[in-house]
Amino acid sequence: MIGKTVDAYTTLRANLEAGNYGPPGADRRRKVESSPIMFRPGAGQPFDARCLSWQLGDTGREGTVSIWSIAGRLRNVRIMGHPGHLTLLRSRSIGETDLICRDGVWVLHAAVDSPKAPRRSPVNGFLGIDMGIVNLATTSDGDRMSGVRLNHYRKRQQRLRRRLQAKKTSSARRLLKKRRRKEHRFASDVNHQISKRIVAEAERTGRGIAVEQLTGIRGRVRLRKPQRATLHSWAFAQLGQFLAYKAELAGVALVQVDPAYTSQQCSNCGEIDKKSRRSQASYICGRCGFVGHADHNAARNIATRGVASWGDVMRPNAAPTLAAS
Repeated sequence: MIGKTVDAYTTLRANLEAGNYGPPGADRRRKVESSPIMFRPGAGQPFDARCLSWQLGDTGREGTVSIWSIAGRLRNVRIMGHPGHLTLLRSRSIGETDLICRDGVWVLHAAVDSPKAPRRSPVNGFLGIDMGIVNLATTSDGDRMSGVRLNHYRKRQQRLRRRLQAKKTSSARRLLKKRRRKEHRFASDVNHQISKRIVAEAERTGRGIAVEQLTGIRGRVRLRKPQRATLHSWAFAQLGQFLAYKAELAGVALVQVDPAYTSQQCSNCGEIDKKSRRSQASYICGRCGFVGHADHNAARNIATRGVASWGDVMRPNAAPTLAAS
């Protein structure tokens, strides 16, 4: 717990020095500086090799773990898990482990070292990805991963929660507790499928992946009040994380680009005009007459910016050249 507290304050100090909570004197920064760091009672407790050891045994056996507790060292604690996960534990180096109590069951989250494929140069350009709510992801090739199924599921879950909360009975509270993570698991599964499909396509075609910088998207987007719940329940950050780690494992280059005007700029002539986006799905350029799906147009702009960003990454210290007159 001492190490966990020290790490938390080290992270806080680094964020303050980087200005992530605003300039000195800002309300948010002042609130963060004056509030002590607190941990939830059910928060995970980190363990390393000094206070936790694994005895995994042979293949096909579940094995045991020895772990320090406030009551002393607990030995020969039986562990259970997916056979594939246990195989990874036997074959890889195990790093830090988090101990979590979830619904009365103790769970060990173990981090293992996974070999990464060497990153390949995107010789055929970049596959641009535009993320949204109606279409969870649209590629610069024109493939759209619709969010209709997920949005319908979330609305149904919201109606069920509202109905159960209105009952105010013990059985309703138990059912709410049982269902509280079901929606999260469903959304994670959808994001896994989408990210796997995108990375596989980029790897097959020898391209990299370009996505928008998602930091601060909730502050940039202005929506009507009925739409805010949809935005805040949208797991866009998780989809970005899944794309990042799957691309790294596959050796596919991934860059983040400036999201400014990607939905207003024409991918054909470069003209920027917010009037060209006629609706959520329709884009008609008033200059060159280009007609296309608005999300596809944005994804093409992201792909183009990905090429420029990759050039900046590969030539970070390149001096500007001057043309002789």
